[in-house]
Amino acid sequence: MTEKIYLAAGVALLVSLLAGPFLIPVLRTLKFGQSIRADGPRRHLAKAGTPTIGGLIFLIGITAGVLIIAEKPYSPGIITMLLVTLGFGLLGFLDDFLKVIRKQNLGLRAWQKLAGQILLAVILVGVSTLYLGRGTAVELPFTALEIDLGIIYYPLVILIVVYMSNAVNLTDGLDGLAAGCTVIAAAGYVGIAYLAAQTGFIDGIALSSSDLAVFAAAIAGGCLGFLRFNIHPARIFMGDCGSLALGGALATISVLSKSEFVLLILGGVFVLEGLSVVLQVVSFQTRGKRIFRMSPVHHHFELGGWSEKKVVRVFWLAAAIFALIGVSAFWFMIN
Repeated sequence: MTEKIYLAAGVALLVSLLAGPFLIPVLRTLKFGQSIRADGPRRHLAKAGTPTIGGLIFLIGITAGVLIIAEKPYSPGIITMLLVTLGFGLLGFLDDFLKVIRKQNLGLRAWQKLAGQILLAVILVGVSTLYLGRGTAVELPFTALEIDLGIIYYPLVILIVVYMSNAVNLTDGLDGLAAGCTVIAAAGYVGIAYLAAQTGFIDGIALSSSDLAVFAAAIAGGCLGFLRFNIHPARIFMGDCGSLALGGALATISVLSKSEFVLLILGGVFVLEGLSVVLQVVSFQTRGKRIFRMSPVHHHFELGGWSEKKVVRVFWLAAAIFALIGVSAFWFMIN
């Protein structure tokens, strides 16, 4: 398994590094430039016109890494993970494409995007429980308790999948922030897959721990390659094409590794970024007051005087801490 993990990450990394120099000039020629929020930090206005839809870079890398290295690349489990991830990527691509065509930061309508996310989440949960043997039981982090939620499992996990997809999307507001945090979260899931292999934790699911580890490693490698072009100052942005796909991919791994609640710990930065938006909106609508200078919360620190690089580095550190806690929670859960 260890060799496959390195190979999957390596292939995804290499393909992403090769795809970047080809794709960036093409997107620039096609004038696929990013539109910047008018109400965002003023220094971000200088980023207007930077090529977007860069998520294609690591989606190509992830797909290559998984299909080339996975033990059973066309198994139902692998195909489910890839199709759900690419489905979220396609939804994001449509959103990005409309923004480019309209030359403004307005793509799909909110209800259209949400409907697409819910549809993909329903497909994932339905396939996982009805065909892959996932069942409807959930494990509680840091404990050995298992609770069969029955029909309640479906709306709960659909909510988690949709939330994580949007949370990664909201995190993608600074150069390298979402990609770097995803590298760390995916690496955490490599560790979880390794632990699952030692205990046979997911043996009842139509997906081997090895292939789960390969998929997570490919995500980490693909995003690491993308960071070569996305680190400050970014030469390309991942766009919704990339961020929605990454959130969907992490959520998919959590469903098939029976670690949905662990994801909420391991992906703590994403969870808090999404929560900051929810709290800001609720507070403003009910009290007429803002909790943060601006949401998502990374903008709060920017407007507080932190440089973009400092915010990203601190959030990466937080992501690493959350990942360690998440892996520990899983270890206690299976022992």
